[in-house]
Amino acid sequence: MLKGMVTAAALTLVLVGASAKAEPVTEINVGVLSTDTSAALKKNWEPIIADMSKAVGLPAKGFYASDYAGVIEAMRFNKVQLAWYGNASAVPAVDRASGEVFARGTGVDGTPGYYSILLVNQDSPIHSLDDVLKAPGRYTFSNGDPNSTSGYLIPSYYVWAKNHVDINKHFKRVAVGNHESNMVAVANKQVDLATCNTEDLAKFQKAQPDKVAKVREIWRSPLIPGDPLVYRKDLPDDVKNKIRSFFLTYGTPEGGADWQKQKANLAALTYGPVQASDNRQLLPIRQIMLFRDKIKVEDDANLSADDKKTRVAEIDAKLADLDKQIAAAK
Repeated sequence: MLKGMVTAAALTLVLVGASAKAEPVTEINVGVLSTDTSAALKKNWEPIIADMSKAVGLPAKGFYASDYAGVIEAMRFNKVQLAWYGNASAVPAVDRASGEVFARGTGVDGTPGYYSILLVNQDSPIHSLDDVLKAPGRYTFSNGDPNSTSGYLIPSYYVWAKNHVDINKHFKRVAVGNHESNMVAVANKQVDLATCNTEDLAKFQKAQPDKVAKVREIWRSPLIPGDPLVYRKDLPDDVKNKIRSFFLTYGTPEGGADWQKQKANLAALTYGPVQASDNRQLLPIRQIMLFRDKIKVEDDANLSADDKKTRVAEIDAKLADLDKQIAAAK
């Protein structure tokens, strides 16, 4: 996620004055998902918001959203025209909110993605995922936002579904938090285990090194694609072109005389240059969502054999269609 890449971490642009018929846009409100404290987010995002305002030629100001669901619904009702989502939250934005992926973020070092991780306290007796899996009822766990890719979707598939674990039964207590609150909860020994991601942890290392020093990683996911930028398909073409050009050149020599300063602005958020992308970026994420659902169906003791067979067949058909789309995209 630039984060969210929001991965983690996510940037949202709320365009006020646009209608479903793509009437002229008169103002841009820039929203940022709360993966960090509002004060820290404002300090790091305001320079980028100001630069975007100049590039697009419209007034802009910050709007700090509390969760992914609110942003998706706002886009659905055309109160939000542009958002920097996590991959998982971009799926409903594309499917239900007239969204379209046009770009994705990278890491400061140019990596095309980031990783979901599980954190424990430095003093914890937990040293591996296996330690957690072998101790039902012993530990407490803080999960991520249900629309978060790294905080929820990725661990729900790779950690819990693949190991046939129902977290509500496996843990003594389950909480939900954003990336920062999860890290802090582990550091303060308020929970034994929590989700986070490598991008946000690097950001917290700068802002709260004392807290980060008290946590350690026990599990890391496969690479997650950089978080996608999504705008509404009905946004006026001239505005879309200006926004796309701004993000694809920001922090690069093509960004103008101040490109090194732009690069530093991105680095403050642990982000690198933005790359062009499209809706095909979400195909692997859709696969993970379906695989997770398939495992849940197979593990559901309340379903009859016939019901399981029917539902699994439906999911397999969707997976086969995704395989065709992925093959065609290569």
